[in-house]
Amino acid sequence: MTAPGVVSTKENVLIQAGDCSVILLPQFGGKIASILFRGRELLQAPLAPIGPRTPAMPFDQSDASGWDECLPSVAACLVPTEAGIADVPDHGDLWRVSWNVIGRDPQSITLAGSCFSLPLMLERKLALAETATGIHLSINYKLKNTGDSSVPWSWAAHPLFSVAPGDRIVLPDSVHTLRLEGSGGHRLGNNGDEKGWPIAERADGTKSDLSWVEAPDSGIGDKLFAGPLSTGNGWCALERPSAGVRIKVSFDAGATPYIGLWICYGGWPDHHGPKQFCVALEPSTAPVDSLALSGPWSRTLAPGESSVWPMQVDFETI
Repeated sequence: MTAPGVVSTKENVLIQAGDCSVILLPQFGGKIASILFRGRELLQAPLAPIGPRTPAMPFDQSDASGWDECLPSVAACLVPTEAGIADVPDHGDLWRVSWNVIGRDPQSITLAGSCFSLPLMLERKLALAETATGIHLSINYKLKNTGDSSVPWSWAAHPLFSVAPGDRIVLPDSVHTLRLEGSGGHRLGNNGDEKGWPIAERADGTKSDLSWVEAPDSGIGDKLFAGPLSTGNGWCALERPSAGVRIKVSFDAGATPYIGLWICYGGWPDHHGPKQFCVALEPSTAPVDSLALSGPWSRTLAPGESSVWPMQVDFETI
């Protein structure tokens, strides 16, 4: 089984449970390239062939598809550390490097990838299981400082779920406002603005219901954050009636208290060529994309110290 757009398939890894299969590409950042549920692909297809990446290439020059891990930052930035200034590239280090397969069986796999801008190693275990209503994907993360000095870090999952007009984004009832990280053409306003959820006021004073997926040629590309979330509210969902599936992402709000929400309906990349049509539901440690921006969310790891956190995704038939 081969993920669309993949150049080299010899190292692809497949795990399966019931009528769900997941393809991972250890050599390309440990990317989850495909989640096929009951014959339906649930992830954004590659915008360009999946191939080698360089340490400095921008994310929009890549395939910009599937599911990557953003560490130690989402945005490119220069970050002061005890060992000097760290130059962190766009969407972090890990999508650019080859990961090692530590262990696997037909329903689970454990991989590890090492950053190069900071001495951090992320281990990620995925396990699939069939449930009464669909498929449960559990993901457990372990991050370790492999260096000799303390290092700052932030993490965000980056699953780009494919969508169709009329699909619906669902957030906990406790979420009434979102922080705007960026909006293509300043449609919703400026970085740092507070926007209502689900009804947000656009920069021109009109209203937009952010919970409903619009047409693929809408030209929309918005990034927002919810949180910090309280215990019991660590979840978000994408309802896809046309695909017959509800995707629920759950996480420990004590460990990863924010949800990054990327809604893209033909509004990115900015350059000529294919555009994304997806929604990313991103459990995150911070409510900002840049590690250079500090706040009460900021985190560091001492030499040899580790941090662990879980995440789950349920694919349920509707």
